[in-house]
Amino acid sequence: MPLLTSAPRVRFAPSPTGYLHVGGARTALFNWLFARKYHGQFLLRIEDTDKARSTDESTRAIFEGLTWLGLDWDEEVVYQAQGLAQHQRDARLLLDRGHAYRCFCTAAELDAQRKAAGARGDSFRYDRRCDRLAPDEVQRRVDAGDPFVLRFRVPNGTTSWDDVVHGPIAFPNKDIEDFVILRSDGTPIYNMAVVSDDIAMAISLVMRGDDHISNTPKQILLYDALGHALPRFAHVPMIHGLDGKKLSKRHGATAVADYRNEGILPSAMVNFLALLGWSPGGDREVMALDEMIALFSTDGLQKKAAVFDTKKLEWMNGQHLSLTPSTALEPRVTPDLVASGLASAEDLSAKHVWYLSLIDLLKVRARTVHDIVRQAAPYFPGPLSYDEDAVAKQWKDRAAAHDVLSSVRKCLSELTDWQTTPMEEALRTLAETRGVAAGKIFQPLRLALTGMTVSPGIFDVLVTMGRELALRRIDDAVRYLEVDQHLLT
Repeated sequence: MPLLTSAPRVRFAPSPTGYLHVGGARTALFNWLFARKYHGQFLLRIEDTDKARSTDESTRAIFEGLTWLGLDWDEEVVYQAQGLAQHQRDARLLLDRGHAYRCFCTAAELDAQRKAAGARGDSFRYDRRCDRLAPDEVQRRVDAGDPFVLRFRVPNGTTSWDDVVHGPIAFPNKDIEDFVILRSDGTPIYNMAVVSDDIAMAISLVMRGDDHISNTPKQILLYDALGHALPRFAHVPMIHGLDGKKLSKRHGATAVADYRNEGILPSAMVNFLALLGWSPGGDREVMALDEMIALFSTDGLQKKAAVFDTKKLEWMNGQHLSLTPSTALEPRVTPDLVASGLASAEDLSAKHVWYLSLIDLLKVRARTVHDIVRQAAPYFPGPLSYDEDAVAKQWKDRAAAHDVLSSVRKCLSELTDWQTTPMEEALRTLAETRGVAAGKIFQPLRLALTGMTVSPGIFDVLVTMGRELALRRIDDAVRYLEVDQHLLT
């Protein structure tokens, strides 16, 4: 894209008919990054003209989703429905300038024309019959109160533009029928409202999904007829599922709020969305928001469809969890921990330093915030369940496991210094004494302490868990094995 001569103005214009979805969030992000990179304005317009489907709840969800992602907007929010008088003025200006005409055809008449075209094997295209009405006949019908729509009179020729993403695109005007710009009730059709709003908001770049490419020639014609300079257009690729089809609910969660509830960090979601159709160059993947701003360029926007891979998102989230300080993670982890019943907010506050160290310990092996909560369970008082596969593998020989854990319990209970070095020396000495590799001691112990075969380093687990709880966990495991042995005999 050429050097900008003035600060760009871009917009995100969702319809409040549902939650903020992944595709919309990605479009908003690209516009926001562009505005922040070039010190321009990112504007938000709520396209709420569909009163039957637009809801206040959906509008709030859009605001909340953008705020969660950290995408702030400049200036006041524009509500499209409040621009009705402006839309009507622009449409009537087109009528006065001879770029539009009144069409009195009823729905039944249009349906008959459509069926006749189908019977001939032709695709339907309005035949301009109302454009051929004599002026006095048009006036007579208007005076009689006959309902009419305003249709734009498509000129001959070709409509083209140099798309920022796709390069030169051209549409023969003969393939564009005279489209309606104002309904009989005086409300604007989508393309009319969008162009009127974008002119009023002084939008200099329209960046949106490439499913809007077919709307662009109509909008360019409206710009030209209204006598306004065109913005630049950038049509970014659609987002597909792993099956190559357009992302939809069949692929799982598509609303941003769903991923928030599933333990995804906003920094990870933004990072992941940015890479759906844009490349910063090289092999760079994990980025903070300020890095994305610095690196963003429309040159990196891709033409091919992007693929939404949930596993990749979880991996990305794991990277961001690892990089995020425990103090920043605490407000997100605490509500989930409290909701799980593992601890109260007061308990966590009283052990604040220990709690932050626990988050630091667990975050490196977590993919989501929920993973941190699941991993945290052994470090709080309460019963511990053992993973069945882990038991079958690590405690397969129950008698031997019982013997090992009993020896470990005695060894650790005799320590006066509950720190990594003395514990490691004691347990490695125990392994040598028993003539086994240290892993034969550590793995049964890991299962006893955490109920799992995977955890942070065993000595980090022991130190963080603390002497009292760790010894209790070992005692519980020994009793579990004693009961199991009794049942087997």
